[in-house]
Amino acid sequence: MTGFGRAEGLVGTKKVTVELRSLNSKQLDLQVKVPSPWREKEIELRQWAGERIVRGKADLNIGVEGIQAVKRTVFNAELIQAYYDELLAVSRSVAPESNTDLLALVLRMPDVMSTAKEEFDPTEWKQVFTLVEQAWVAYEEFRSTEGGKLFTELKERTNNISRLLAEVDAMDRDRIGRTRERIMAKLEEMKAKVDQDRFEQELVYYMEKQDVTEEKLRLATHCGYFIRTMEEEDSQGRKLGFITQEMGREINTLGSKSNDADMQQRVVLMKDELEKIKEQMLNVL
Repeated sequence: MTGFGRAEGLVGTKKVTVELRSLNSKQLDLQVKVPSPWREKEIELRQWAGERIVRGKADLNIGVEGIQAVKRTVFNAELIQAYYDELLAVSRSVAPESNTDLLALVLRMPDVMSTAKEEFDPTEWKQVFTLVEQAWVAYEEFRSTEGGKLFTELKERTNNISRLLAEVDAMDRDRIGRTRERIMAKLEEMKAKVDQDRFEQELVYYMEKQDVTEEKLRLATHCGYFIRTMEEEDSQGRKLGFITQEMGREINTLGSKSNDADMQQRVVLMKDELEKIKEQMLNVL
């Protein structure tokens, strides 16, 4: 689900920024970036975030920058002195009059310099994790706002399907009469002689195949169930996905059995509303 949260603050002499963002996706794809001083907490942080985000392409980034200059390069004075003494001895023995800059040569020798590594500080991490929690609160507020808008849209489109279904139901009430009149007019046009009893039997059989009473009932039930499920407090994204599949199945059957231009136009509009619902289902947890 789409979301964004940010928090920043001072941790010792460092300015720490935490950003949590996510985009739509069917599965959880979580990327976590943690600076080296707190790298050992990355797995723990990934698990913590994954349990809460649940689904989406998400990024949790912790950025850090120093407020004050920090000495990071360490020189091995003893090793430098040993290299220098040895090179000086060689220089005096081989080329006493040489003006070679021995110190420059020594500084290029192996292991004379190293980069200082910051050790993990539990107190610092506690402050950093507080910022992570603040970013999470902002992220949840963002998702709640988006969720409210999404709820309104999904409910409106489901009600549109129900409204179109009511129109289909009204058209279906006199469909048998219209179908009978159309067939009778065709027979008269063809000047065909038919047995009236046999005609009525065939018409009943034909209309039974075109009956959509069950489809209308099931679709109305699915629409109501969809809205009730949305109103539940727990995450219901997968269940809502299953309900939309059932709604689509009933709408398709309704369209194939209606055999009426006006009814089929409403079915097309229902399909359009359902597709828009499916597009937004990736946003529902």
